[in-house]
Amino acid sequence: MTYRQGDDYLSIFKTRAIIIKTQDIKESDKLVWLFTEKLGKVSTIARGAKRSRNSLFSTTLQFCYGDYVLYKGKSLYVINESILIDSFQDLLDDLNDLTYASYFCELIDIAMSDGEKSEEMFKQLVTAFYLIRSHAVDIEILARSFELKILQATGYELNFDYCCICRKKMASFNYFSFQYSGGVCDKCKKINGLHIDYATGSALKYLSKISLENVYKVVLSDKVKKELYKVLNLVISQNYFRKPKSLDTLRYLENFEKNKI
Repeated sequence: MTYRQGDDYLSIFKTRAIIIKTQDIKESDKLVWLFTEKLGKVSTIARGAKRSRNSLFSTTLQFCYGDYVLYKGKSLYVINESILIDSFQDLLDDLNDLTYASYFCELIDIAMSDGEKSEEMFKQLVTAFYLIRSHAVDIEILARSFELKILQATGYELNFDYCCICRKKMASFNYFSFQYSGGVCDKCKKINGLHIDYATGSALKYLSKISLENVYKVVLSDKVKKELYKVLNLVISQNYFRKPKSLDTLRYLENFEKNKI
């Protein structure tokens, strides 16, 4: 929609969105980064949103999911109106839930450029939030599946069906090449790669194809989950301009508790 305002044109957009991060500015305003269904990732300003009586106060918290009316300012979008669908503030009550929800938001922020549209990834993020809340899935497996989805959406799809060197079809594999971004058959194993369990190779292939809604069906050993984390953590670190840090604190606390015991 476009409205005339003086000598300029004011573009107004209505879109569903999830708030992936916020920053307080000035006395009462907030910078709010939205991952939207229609506009992709956008930076916005929410005027007066720090005031508890302001209509934007409860809809501009991190993780909030709702309908937002934005208009394009000189440099940023401005949140004009908002209707909350789900605040997801209950995710803050559990360290695991909070950490993984933050991690998914951080991945979106790192992987998606401003204005880059992906209705599919928007759907995946909303789905991931509801799955975290349900506690019906293994959250580590959910994270690995989400990582594969975002790699695919941003042009870094990994190859698990054919040897990424000789293109021979593979039923299974136990070697992953970071240089060639995929599985490698027994005849083409290179130094620049990582030996993994065959079960890990099968898990990578399966998780790359399955929908997030069906992740609850997947059961993996601790060894396979550790190898999946190692492979995808390295792939993400190599392909994006910065490495996500949300999981580091959780892993530090887990290791601290193990060592204490």
